[in-house]
Amino acid sequence: MATDQKTTEREAARLDVLLNVPLEVTAELGRCSMPVADVLKLGTGSIVELDRMAGGPVDIYVNNKLFARGEVVAVDENFGVRVTELLHKTAQ
Repeated sequence: MATDQKTTEREAARLDVLLNVPLEVTAELGRCSMPVADVLKLGTGSIVELDRMAGGPVDIYVNNKLFARGEVVAVDENFGVRVTELLHKTAQ
C-alpha cells in the first residue's frame, strides 16, 4: 500500500470521529428588547414584535455562531428552515 493511500485512510478515520459530534443548531426569526414589566404581561395570544419583517431571512446559528441564512418552510405539520445562503467562517 502506498504511503499516500495510508495517509488518506488515516485522515478519513479521523474525520469519521468528528462526523458524530453533536452540534446545537438554532434558527432565529428575530430579536427584540423588552422591559421586565412587559415580559410579565405576556400571555396566551400576546404578540411580540421582532426586528425583522415577516417573510424575511432567518439566521441559522451553529453552536452560537452565525453559519447561514434561510427561509421558513412547512415540512408536513412542522416548520423547517431551507438554507438559502452559507456565510463565511468569520461572519458574526
